[in-house]
Order: sequence, then structure tokens, then C-alpha cells
Amino acid sequence: MKNELLNLWQYHSGAIIGLAKNVLVSAAIIIAGTALSRAARRLVGRAVAHGLYMDETVGSLLRVVIRYAVFIICVIMILNIFGVNTASLIALLGAAGVAIGLALKDTLGNIAAGIILLFLGSYRRGEYIECGSFSGTVKDISLFTTTLETPDGIFISAPNSCIWGSPLKNYTRNGRRRMELSVGIAYSDPVDTALQVMRDIIAAESRFLKDPAPQVILQSLNDSSVTIAIRAWASNQVYWDIYWEQIRNIKAKIEEAGLHIPFPQQDVHIIPPAK
Repeated sequence: MKNELLNLWQYHSGAIIGLAKNVLVSAAIIIAGTALSRAARRLVGRAVAHGLYMDETVGSLLRVVIRYAVFIICVIMILNIFGVNTASLIALLGAAGVAIGLALKDTLGNIAAGIILLFLGSYRRGEYIECGSFSGTVKDISLFTTTLETPDGIFISAPNSCIWGSPLKNYTRNGRRRMELSVGIAYSDPVDTALQVMRDIIAAESRFLKDPAPQVILQSLNDSSVTIAIRAWASNQVYWDIYWEQIRNIKAKIEEAGLHIPFPQQDVHIIPPAK
């Protein structure tokens, strides 16, 4: 056995040394790639933790992409070291990718839309959005679909390509919204009294934002009423609380001031036929 090993070393020492070098270099590439992948993913995790304009979903996607990108690069480098023709391998993978892309065009469209939406940050988890015929609070964003929950608890799963291809409203992003509270009074009622009632309501509601300043306007002259409106801004957290409370409060204050909220009515004039 010893003689056989000596003969093997004598006749193939160059190849053995070359193979050993290749193995050592490959091991070094694997170690360096693993360290680089972990460091990059750790940096992404810190960016997400500190809120540096990166959503958790984007961070998860970046970590997966980094892991596989480093793995593929390391494999190609190792194959190159061992003399494998990586150019033909890359060309083969490219051709296979084109064929798979044509077969999964719609699915890949959803993935592409999901990646774009994640990086643009048009919406994030917990935000209320409206897109096309559906609206709701964003519960999850994946590469294929966005999951929403409507105010009445209905589950919606929307393909990302549908969201990317339509105008989107984000009701949460700006942190504040303008509400419009209107009421109709009779034409016989004094407009100045109604305007003062609305100003008093604004003064008593401390949750309205001071900037932009609230407005009281005579909004329109309708068939049966004169519409008086409040336009005021409020933070998203208390928007609906204020809205429902003040709708009730406006009715009570208008009636307390002796004003009237008229029903829709029409005057019908009957003209007798000429004799």
C-alpha cells in the first residue's frame, strides 16, 4: 500500500498538488462568500431595524437575493477553478431562463410588479389603500400578491400586477386627512347664524389641526336648502372619531340655534287650461 502511494505521488504529484490548491482556494471562496453574505444580510437587518426608508418585506427580499446571488457567484468561481466551461453553462441557464419566462409570463409579471412595489414603497403593512375596485388595510406584501383586509373584515388577495397597473390611493401615508362636514339649512334661515354655529363647533373641537386652518364656507345653493360646510384637517388616528361625533353635534347645534334642516321639496304649480 505504501509503495502504491509513493508511485502515485511520484507520477501524479503535480496533479495532486494542483487539486489540493484548487480545493483550498474553493474552501477559501466558500468561507469568504459565507462571511460576505452574512455581513451584507446583517447590514440590511440593521437598516430595517433603524427604519432607513426600508420596509421589513423589502429587507427580507434583499436578504434572500443576497444569499442566492453570493451562492451562484461562488459556484461559478469554483467551477471555473476546476476547469469547467462556465460560459456555456451560463448560456444554457440563460436559454432555460428565457423558456421558463415565456411559460410563466403572468407569474413573473406579478413577481416583477411585487419587487417594484416593494422598492418604491408605495404602501406598507398597516396602511389603508384603495386601488381599482377594492380597498382595505394592507396585511401582507409578497412577491406574488398583496393581502388586504376591508373595514368589515373581508379578506382580499390582489395580484401585484393589478395594483401596479392601476392608480393607487394611500389614505395613511401623509398622516393627516381633510374632512368635510356639511349641513343644509332652509332658505328662510339666516346664513350668518349658521356660519357662526359652525365656527363655534370648530373652536370647541381641539383635535382639529391648526395648520392648515379650518374653514367654514357656504358651499352651494341647492333646490331645497343652502349647504354650509366645515373643511378641517385631522390626524389619521382620530379622523373617524371626530367625523362621527361632529356629524351628530352639527345636527344638535343647528337645531339648538333655531335653524331648520329642510326635507327635499318641490313646488308644483297647476295651471288650469284656458277656456
